[in-house]
Amino acid sequence: MEISAENKLEEILRLAADEPAHRPQFCEVLLSSQVFLLGTTGVPGTDGEVNLEAGSKIQIQHWEKADGSPVIPFFSSLEVLQKSINSEESYLALPVRSLFEMTQGATLFLNPKSDYGKEFVPEEVAHLLSIGISQAPSQRVVEKETKVLLGQPSNYPSKMVDSLTQLLAKHSNVKRAYLALMHDASVDEKPHLIVGIEADGDIERVMREAGNVAGDTAPEGEPVDLYRVNENDSGLSQYFINQTKPFYEKKWGSKLKSWFGVGKA
Repeated sequence: MEISAENKLEEILRLAADEPAHRPQFCEVLLSSQVFLLGTTGVPGTDGEVNLEAGSKIQIQHWEKADGSPVIPFFSSLEVLQKSINSEESYLALPVRSLFEMTQGATLFLNPKSDYGKEFVPEEVAHLLSIGISQAPSQRVVEKETKVLLGQPSNYPSKMVDSLTQLLAKHSNVKRAYLALMHDASVDEKPHLIVGIEADGDIERVMREAGNVAGDTAPEGEPVDLYRVNENDSGLSQYFINQTKPFYEKKWGSKLKSWFGVGKA
């Protein structure tokens, strides 16, 4: 049997299914991709490429999930679509962003009959359109001096740390990352994990992506806080820097080599 080459979306979908560190990149690739779906423009004789004007209505085919609820199937390539149907069907090619915008409120499923697929519920689609990632982190601002208990987890979250390490290595501005167990008795019944990230410049994207990866890999789905470490700050930053060992630290070897070069006298 001939095995066709994966396109970029199919490759990152497969990688993201097995390793959460790839999921932020999957969101990025997805939103820049063109996909295929079963449907028509509703206008006779419009086979081939058609430019749809704003406000145009199209007819999109829905399938049923095992529980009977409707879902809109869409496909990463025409070949994957063809393998998923048993008879000749009309299809449309659309940018993912356009598809998500026109189907808001619906549940969609990428490659539903393939080895690797992904369901998108309405809330997830809304997050992708607004912030470019599938989960929206919540932000908490500490407005007054608060005493917290800090320590190291007895049950080390190895999977979470491994996935975060792979993610942070993709961001050149991240210098170090730390882990601790924190208990703020004023707001939390029990301690929870906190990840400190030390980075240069704007780290909003890093924090969003790390929050998604931590959310997908935290032990038993427990909450994880993220904190920006700054060597000039007191309190939590100093605990991370002076009393813990970073689980991730940027490697400088390749950059130094490129700066100084290699040659012979």
